[in-house]
Amino acid sequence: MKPVWTIRKAIPADSEGLKKCMELAYSSYQERMGGVRLPPMEVDYLSEIKNYPSWVVESENSIVGGLIMLFDKYQASIANIAINPMFQGQGIGGELIKFAQSKARQMGYSELHLATHVLLVENISLYRHLGWQETSRDESRVFMLKHL
Repeated sequence: MKPVWTIRKAIPADSEGLKKCMELAYSSYQERMGGVRLPPMEVDYLSEIKNYPSWVVESENSIVGGLIMLFDKYQASIANIAINPMFQGQGIGGELIKFAQSKARQMGYSELHLATHVLLVENISLYRHLGWQETSRDESRVFMLKHL
């Protein structure tokens, strides 16, 4: 039976749970990254929740996913999106991306942006599968766009 989960607005009390979730989600890539910790592993999630639109995915009183977005005068972006590895493969990430797209549309944006690391090839494949287009890349990042 599929676990029950919900997406809700993050509150300051979620910061430790969100940090643990992000740590688990990104630590699986550390070996591939030559031991380097990805930037989301170093974030102050209390500050993120207070300063940026943030949501968590909750299952049985545990935070199993998170989404942090940026909205500025010119564009809407997914700053960070991750799912606890124990909950991956259940469609939660896809639903969280749809949620982000919906938020961007509600705010009047016609496209949504994100960047992911060049070595996270499965993420790049997932985004392409969900209709995202690569717009550019540099030494470490792949920049992507989704028309809404």
